[in-house]
Amino acid sequence: MAGSTVRLSETARACLRRLARAEKTSMQTLVEKALEDYRRKRFLLGVNAAYAKLREDPESWEEVREERDAWDATLPDGLDPEETSHDAARRQSKRAAAVRDKKSRTRNLDPVSNRKPLQSREPRAKSR
Repeated sequence: MAGSTVRLSETARACLRRLARAEKTSMQTLVEKALEDYRRKRFLLGVNAAYAKLREDPESWEEVREERDAWDATLPDGLDPEETSHDAARRQSKRAAAVRDKKSRTRNLDPVSNRKPLQSREPRAKSR
């Protein structure tokens, strides 16, 4: 991987070293994680600022609310109105686990006999 040099003060470098040791990771990894966190924070601050500006215009904000209401009407498609989204997610997770379980049970079966194939011998050591 190509790298670059970034100059840090001794204080910043010592802090970075201490944090990396505490996290049991490299200084490079720690800097990369910090940059990603900072990027996400800036993004969310921008989104929040945009929504705050949108809320200042009552007509525009009402359009947003109407659009949300239209989308909210599609959320419970076919679900019990008393069921929470947490219940639905748990049910879906159980179904996905059952499918994974079934696949793992059948994965090593012979497609013709539907039985487990015979174990092959250990690979022979290569001759020199």
